[in-house]
Amino acid sequence: MLYREIGKTGMKVSNISFGASSLGGVFHSLNEKAGIEAVHTALENGINFIDVSPYYGHLKAEFILGKALKGVDRNRYYLSTKVGRYGKDGVNYWDYSTRKAIASVYESLDRLNVDHIDLINVHDIEFSDLEMVCKETLPALIELKSKGLVKHVGITNLTLRHFKYVINHVPKGTVESILSFCHYCLNDDSLVDYLDFFEQNDVGVINASPFSMGLLTERGAPAWHPAPKPLQDVCRKAVKYCKGRGIRIEQLAVSFSVSNPRIATTLFSTTRPSSVLQNIAWANEPLDEDLLGEVRKILEPRFRDTWLNS
Repeated sequence: MLYREIGKTGMKVSNISFGASSLGGVFHSLNEKAGIEAVHTALENGINFIDVSPYYGHLKAEFILGKALKGVDRNRYYLSTKVGRYGKDGVNYWDYSTRKAIASVYESLDRLNVDHIDLINVHDIEFSDLEMVCKETLPALIELKSKGLVKHVGITNLTLRHFKYVINHVPKGTVESILSFCHYCLNDDSLVDYLDFFEQNDVGVINASPFSMGLLTERGAPAWHPAPKPLQDVCRKAVKYCKGRGIRIEQLAVSFSVSNPRIATTLFSTTRPSSVLQNIAWANEPLDEDLLGEVRKILEPRFRDTWLNS
């Protein structure tokens, strides 16, 4: 397992990390016992960074992760969660106010059974007025940082250009990391265009969704996936091509996503312990550059196509 520092935070994290969205049943049905075992399997096999959000499963993911972490030595892992995006009674809602951000952190601490959060993120900043993120949400998190309740502060988003706006409109050092998803994977590597900017501002980079939220899997994307049909079609062709070569596209996707040393870690999510071990194994395998080139040719007509966050 390789370990890389997230920006200048001092947090040296495994190059592949555990995303706990699946503990909320976000992508597929959930077996709680297996989900807890998946967390333990990750920790026992070198993963030391876990990311979650109160939005995932509308609090469910944090509750289950809290059960999984109960009794685990707090020095064995770094914990990341978020504020700003939530859900209740099956309905999504957003609140980036100072009051809600502070209350949300205290509530997450309680659900997760911890006394501090290593990385607190403003979740999906594109759903907020970016001025509000700069003037209310982030200052609220910095206040909590001064009290020791959170150690580091970051932002997450799908649309990459919003990262630049926020980082350029707050004091340097406010934003210590960004979490980007679906922009460093086989079908879209747009994140590389921003790496120089992040490094110039001492901002660490976390990558999520190496499988592009299911597009790059043999199982296929969930029915709700927002990607346009032409992109989904070429991804299915790429999956079929890899299968014909006797290789799962997931293996290539993970190998590619963890291959860039400028990206601290890549998050994957599962509730199956066996899948945790498989992802770790793939992360430790060398990237097949020849196969990557062949798959990229298939994906080329829709390479870097994206979609609106939802």
